[in-house]
Amino acid sequence: MTLTHWTPEDLSSRVDEVLSVYAEAMGYPAEVARMRQGFVVSHSQREGLRAVAVTAADDRLLGFGYGYLGGPGQWWHDQVGEWLTPEEYRRWMSDVFELVELQVRPEAQGRGLGARLLAELLGDAPGSTVVLSTPEADESKSRAWRLYRRTGFVDLARHRLFPGDDRPFAILGRDL
Repeated sequence: MTLTHWTPEDLSSRVDEVLSVYAEAMGYPAEVARMRQGFVVSHSQREGLRAVAVTAADDRLLGFGYGYLGGPGQWWHDQVGEWLTPEEYRRWMSDVFELVELQVRPEAQGRGLGARLLAELLGDAPGSTVVLSTPEADESKSRAWRLYRRTGFVDLARHRLFPGDDRPFAILGRDL
């Protein structure tokens, strides 16, 4: 397995594979994931983009992660900002690296790939904080939740619904 940093062009050119991993890891139908293609391509042009990937020996994508500097006027940033108090917003969202995706194919989970991707992604990330959203789950059973807790993420908001998804999400953050 190889861990690499991706350029914006790498992320855009492999968007179909990225969305395949995303669909598998999130349990979404492939057609729902394909609707995110434009979002991923536009995200690849955001300020402060960092993207990493883990590939198998045959170059098959096993996992990826990416994020960028967030700010007012960006949909996710504004959505999350509505759920925070003014003090929380200043603390968490004023100089934030938004961790947009951290996904590992289910058959590749449990081997430390998510932890490697997260560490590499956040190692030199811009910003003073990192914030993410993740589906609500039993923290003792969810690999993602165990990873986030183990790496210092705390609750910022819980049981929030994003438009277009009927699953509740948690908003988590930590200092960089």
